Amino acid sequence: MTAPKIYVALSTFARQSPQPLELLKASGYSFAVNTSGARLSQERLVEQAHDFDGIVAGLETYDAKVLGALPRLKCISRCGVGIDNVDLSLARRKGIAVLITPDVVIQPVAELTIAMIFDLLRRLTAHTLLMRQKKWERHTGHLLSGKKIAVVGLGRIGRRVAEILKCLNVEVLGADICPNEDWARQQGLRILPLEEALAQADIVTLHVSATIENPFCLGAKQIAGMKKGSILINVSRGSLIDEPALVSALRLGHLAGAGLDVFEKEPYSGPLCGLDNVVLTPHVASLTQESRPAMEIEATQNILDFFMKDPKQREII
Repeated sequence: MTAPKIYVALSTFARQSPQPLELLKASGYSFAVNTSGARLSQERLVEQAHDFDGIVAGLETYDAKVLGALPRLKCISRCGVGIDNVDLSLARRKGIAVLITPDVVIQPVAELTIAMIFDLLRRLTAHTLLMRQKKWERHTGHLLSGKKIAVVGLGRIGRRVAEILKCLNVEVLGADICPNEDWARQQGLRILPLEEALAQADIVTLHVSATIENPFCLGAKQIAGMKKGSILINVSRGSLIDEPALVSALRLGHLAGAGLDVFEKEPYSGPLCGLDNVVLTPHVASLTQESRPAMEIEATQNILDFFMKDPKQREII
């Protein structure tokens, strides 16, 4: 049997640590790395990975067009947890395993969520921008203590965010299509239908694992149903929010602010950049010196483990 070939689609692979690259070299497998410094387009991905058996993947798209053009592909090992960029149903039908690194991202994403909440409540970014213009203007902020916060999506990251918030003297509400009732009961967390959670919450943070099979988008109707003067946080996926509806709600003052790390189209340079009641970061939730190398190491080891197993023992995720 021919040894597998592995393509690394990540544009920043091994930049912070040489260890994932060393793992590939030690495996003896043939491999290649994306050296463009940018996320691959569908055309470029197919061109680069056409003859490869496995891909260490980022956020590039793996839809019917791409999967149909990669005839040797047997495994996609995501460096991260979100898989809405992969057509899972088609991957399963084609016998392509999809692996993720679910645990490494939990703490960094949860911490950025909390940081954005504090930033917006105390207007840290807004005051910093004023000070840089040498303007001594003081704007009243808000306490986090006593607020109601809706965590929408109670997977690994959503649960961690809720657990941190419970230590900060707030009331945490939960919304999920299939909540862990035992965990919620232990945390003293109320599970509500989405519309009720949105209507009651002072702050809403999204941690939904949207997929092709289970899409999710907070549209104009849902945003209009949010509490006036509330704050919206999204460090999950850009597709989870209808951007025009969000921009309108922020401009009209229905929402007091928003914190966003993800966007429908990235790199982002849209209308949100011109608003002064937002905190924007360029998809850096998991990008820490501690977590990024760990994610790359785990994603690399996952794909090596996959190819080292007997094919009969492999599980298609």
